[in-house]
Amino acid sequence: MASSSLSPRLGTPSNSTQSQGDRKTSWTPQSRNPVSARLYKVLSTNFDDEDTRQALRTLSDLYATPKGKEVQTVVEEADDDFSPETAGPSATNASALVELVPGESAARARKNLRRDMENQLAEGSKKFLEALGEVDAKLQELQTHVAAMRTSCDEAETQLALTNESSKILLERAGNLRDERQEVEDKKTIITLFLARFTLNDSEVEAISSREVPISQRFFEAMDKTERIREDCRVLMAGEDGSTKAGLEIMASTSSTLEQGYEKILRYCSNEFRQVGRDSQLEVSAGMREAVHRLRKRPELLTEALTSLSETRQTTLLSSFITALTRGGPSGYPRPIELHAHDPLRYLGDMLAWVHQAIAAEREFLESLFGLKNDGRMVGSVRKFDSKGEEEDWIRELMDLAVGKLCVPLKMRVQQTIRSQESSIVSYKIANLLQFYLMTMRRTIGEHALLSTTLKEITDTSYKFFYDSIETHSQTISRIRLDHDDPSLAPPIVVLDHTQVLREVMTVYQSSLLGDEDEDEINAGINQVLDIMVDPIVVMCLANSEEKKKSRPRWDEAVFVLVADVVTQNVLSAFNFTAKKQADIQVIVDERIALLTEEHSANVVSDAGLLQVAEACRNHKSDEPLSRVPATQPSDLQQALHHFSIWLSGPEVVQSPRLAQLTMQRLHTKIHQGALARLAKTYKMICEEVKKPENRYEAASTLLGRERPFGQVHLLWQVFGLEEDYEDEDEDEDDEDEEEDEDEDEDEDGESEEEESDESANKAKGDGADSDQESDQGESDDESEGESDNNNPPQKLS
Repeated sequence: MASSSLSPRLGTPSNSTQSQGDRKTSWTPQSRNPVSARLYKVLSTNFDDEDTRQALRTLSDLYATPKGKEVQTVVEEADDDFSPETAGPSATNASALVELVPGESAARARKNLRRDMENQLAEGSKKFLEALGEVDAKLQELQTHVAAMRTSCDEAETQLALTNESSKILLERAGNLRDERQEVEDKKTIITLFLARFTLNDSEVEAISSREVPISQRFFEAMDKTERIREDCRVLMAGEDGSTKAGLEIMASTSSTLEQGYEKILRYCSNEFRQVGRDSQLEVSAGMREAVHRLRKRPELLTEALTSLSETRQTTLLSSFITALTRGGPSGYPRPIELHAHDPLRYLGDMLAWVHQAIAAEREFLESLFGLKNDGRMVGSVRKFDSKGEEEDWIRELMDLAVGKLCVPLKMRVQQTIRSQESSIVSYKIANLLQFYLMTMRRTIGEHALLSTTLKEITDTSYKFFYDSIETHSQTISRIRLDHDDPSLAPPIVVLDHTQVLREVMTVYQSSLLGDEDEDEINAGINQVLDIMVDPIVVMCLANSEEKKKSRPRWDEAVFVLVADVVTQNVLSAFNFTAKKQADIQVIVDERIALLTEEHSANVVSDAGLLQVAEACRNHKSDEPLSRVPATQPSDLQQALHHFSIWLSGPEVVQSPRLAQLTMQRLHTKIHQGALARLAKTYKMICEEVKKPENRYEAASTLLGRERPFGQVHLLWQVFGLEEDYEDEDEDEDDEDEEEDEDEDEDEDGESEEEESDESANKAKGDGADSDQESDQGESDDESEGESDNNNPPQKLS
């Protein structure tokens, strides 16, 4: 049929000689052929849509055509077993995959597409049902376990309630037994009192009155019994029958016996005190402690005995102190204290430690002597003197008398050591050492003791000598002049040495704090030192920098003063108690930062080539277009913008060579970012002036877009690594501060300035923390911008 249909067209030559009109007539039906229209529609369809592509990929996966031998196998199976009514999706797909005739698989796919989709959905739903069935079974099992657990909990709760009820009964029974036991004890005491005897036997009388019988427990028991008899007699004599002859005789006899006993105790204590007072090892026997306790009922006898003890202890302690200074311990160990006289700290420390050890031993001896119990005070904690006990008064008085003779040799040697010192550090260490022992002695023997007052006197002398030393050194520093030929901006060696001395002084002061002082006490102890040592440094650097600036105009005075102030502030920042002085220096640093930022901003604008253009824009008069001003003519403006574009590719965008002398990267970043922010605002002002119609620039956007940053200020902020509101926040804060200053008095102005300086310091710390990240962002922005095309400026530099 194909050959027959084609033969007419290849027939007689007359067909080739048809007219043009006939050919048009024969072409028209052919162009309207539905197959051609369908082909054109298919070819003109756009398959770039992602949903269409995904649908085609899904169909392709569903009806994928196998290759090789698989085709033959599938064809055979499809021909033998294919049944559309009984076959599943896989069988349908398999039959559709084999194309015995071109287009057959597509026809089958169109025919069975809905059925295949429904079968696949049915299989998926079946799998979901199976999975959910397993979940339901597990939930049923879990519910069974929960019910069993609830049953166990109910049983445990019931058992707990029974246990509580049983314990309650047991506790009530124990309380009743305790009350019964107390009643029995009371009855026992009453019976014991009633059974007491009212007379002494011969053995007890001999123990009290005989000198041949030593004082022992037997003696004290006899004394106790005698006093008890007297108390019982008083009770009997106060009865309804009144005084009896037997009662009066018992009272007279026991009174004579007690007086003999107290006389015997006095002789015993005086003898024991003379023997114990001469020994270096102080030990208190139980008999001596009990004897002192008995004598407290006779204050006049106790005073006589303790007077002999204090005299003996004074002589013994003074002799022991002189021996420790000159001879040392037994067999030469420990070595004599005066052998270390060349080392003042060790020399004084050993003497004061010996005195403190002697006082501690004396305190322990007296507490044991008077039988004072431990009050729970930790070793080294503050001793409380608010108690008005008689024993505490005796102890303090005896300790003061015992160490009173040590004050003269101690004071003489300490003053001699203080006057021989030349180093202010050593003088301050000595003063703090004396201050430490002064506080220790006050907490041990009281503020009004003779040794405490002596230590207070020599401590004041030591501090006075130290203050005179540092004041002399500070005056020497204030008279130092800088070398005008030295171009360095680093602080002078003298200043660094002085700050090192200041650091050591504050370290010594910090180590001398006991930890229980309040903030006012801590600041009061160091403020005078800071005023004497810090203020001359600031004044000297400021005065000498101004003088050197006059003889060396190119020398950077602002950076030098700022570096010196920052070095001093860094020394102070390591110590919390210097907050006030740090705030004072921070005010000066903020002023220097503001001044340096102004100068650096002017230099940056000048280096960037926008200084003349910016000045012309600021000084521009409205009667003349800006494009006619010499500095802002299109050619001059184009040259300035080109210079600015080249400057953006240089290293000064990231770091300023002038600020490299600053040791603190935070200040370097803050000042440089402030200058860059003002440069960005200057560029913004230039762009706004150029774009104004009254300035008559032709193609202003094209003029600005030829060079980076192409007239787009936000791109410049990205190059600098800054936020666009960086400078606006500072200006808003300044405006608010100015309004507050106008409403306040002159006295309040100073306080407001200090608060503003603290806020700026805190903000500088926050800005410095992100300086490295912002600088890196600026460098990456600059590099990306350099790679962009000038004719097609990018919308974002990244």
